[in-house]
Amino acid sequence: MPIRATLLEVNEREHTLVLVVHHIAADGLSMAPLARDVMVAYASRASGRVPAWLPLEVQYGDFSEWQRGALGEASDPDSILAEQLRFWSHALTDRGELAELPMDHPRPAGVSLRGGNLDFRIDSATYRRVAQIAARSDVSTFMVIHAALAVLLSRECGANDITIGTPVAGRSERALDDVVGMFVNTVVLRTVLDGGLTFGEVLTRVRDVDVAALQHTEVPYDVLVESSQSARRRCSR
Repeated sequence: MPIRATLLEVNEREHTLVLVVHHIAADGLSMAPLARDVMVAYASRASGRVPAWLPLEVQYGDFSEWQRGALGEASDPDSILAEQLRFWSHALTDRGELAELPMDHPRPAGVSLRGGNLDFRIDSATYRRVAQIAARSDVSTFMVIHAALAVLLSRECGANDITIGTPVAGRSERALDDVVGMFVNTVVLRTVLDGGLTFGEVLTRVRDVDVAALQHTEVPYDVLVESSQSARRRCSR
């Protein structure tokens, strides 16, 4: 089952409800409506009433059916799916070879799916500076961070063709705000950093790349990978 629930008894009057939901069934934005529904249920049952949730405009199954119908088939040249696959084929063509980052462990012969987390904070002064750069350059704060990361990876890899994957919420319609489900998709952002560019020029290039990519987010990432004629490449880490 994609969801498990356990009620822990702290004492006779205090209990803790633990919910674990598999990522295949819910994304991060699903936690708010899920928690709200649980609280509505608890408050109702505690007062002896049956929970009265407002009916959803759409269900996740409705979204899945709509997505398949709206995207169409790749074999139909006039479909949204075919048009977006043509965009990605052009955007990701002629990528360079694998760019190696300095690493403390050799790349394993087989995929292990092992990794680690590095947590850090961006202090308020740094964030204000990022926001100022974004406002002055007519870009979003995300684009400033993307540009900075691309420049850093270019320097560390010694390469000028940097491809970064980023998640997108996938909730393009207001009716999906209250739906529990997995809507997240992955979008590929490829930036070519020619020598001699100023950071302002990098920001302009990143903005063009990001805006174009975010207009073509409907193609599921696994479909994009399957349709690609070349193997995925990424900076090793």
